[in-house]
Amino acid sequence: MAVNVYSTSVTSDNMSRNDLIAWINDSLDANFSKIEELCTGSAYCQFMHMLFPGSISLRKVKMNTKLEHEYINNFKTLQASFTKTGVDKIIPVEKLVKGRFQDNFEFVQWFKKFFDANYDGQEYDALNERGGEPLGGAGGKGPAKAMPRSMASRPTKPVGVVKSTPARGASAGMKTAPKAMGDQSHKIIELENEIKELETTVEGLEKERDFYFGKLRDIEVLCQEHAELPLVKNIMDILYATEDGFAPPEGEAGEEEY
Repeated sequence: MAVNVYSTSVTSDNMSRNDLIAWINDSLDANFSKIEELCTGSAYCQFMHMLFPGSISLRKVKMNTKLEHEYINNFKTLQASFTKTGVDKIIPVEKLVKGRFQDNFEFVQWFKKFFDANYDGQEYDALNERGGEPLGGAGGKGPAKAMPRSMASRPTKPVGVVKSTPARGASAGMKTAPKAMGDQSHKIIELENEIKELETTVEGLEKERDFYFGKLRDIEVLCQEHAELPLVKNIMDILYATEDGFAPPEGEAGEEEY
């Protein structure tokens, strides 16, 4: 059983963010560069595998993912291992998966103290245990993407011959124009990257939705085969219950009668 750690107050024993990242990378043969990347939960899962062999299956852990629902699954796996080993800590999953620095920094500070209280110095080949998968650099706000050539670097068209000598103010304005164009280009690129990340998140949520819908459909079919049982009738009442403002699509209301 694990030794529980309850002190989370800031003390002189707390490590800096750089020291914590160095400790994690050295211990797990990982490549984390910032605290926010710990929001995937994968590092903590492998630490539990190191501390308490058999308490967690690394095959259930997504080592490199950028999908929030997979972060959540990693932390659920971690919480299950906590329960199995008698760890009292309740993981603030909803806060950690958002990738904010402060929440993840506070949690990793606690985890370092927990690790120190339970580690007995045994050797551990982290890279081999996770099947050679790389670890680190996938969470937080995501890796930097290659940026296309900015608008400021494109060749400009001639604007004609200017007969009069431009004033100093006009000349200064012309010099600042490329900079302004470059700023606009940078904002566009940032928005495009955000859109791509949102599309990836939506795709993951749709897959998760379809997965659970399939499970519910299997339950529905099974219930229809034994609809005469009182317990099954109660289950079907729950399945077909609706809320204000929501109604099942046409054609589904009497589906259970077929």
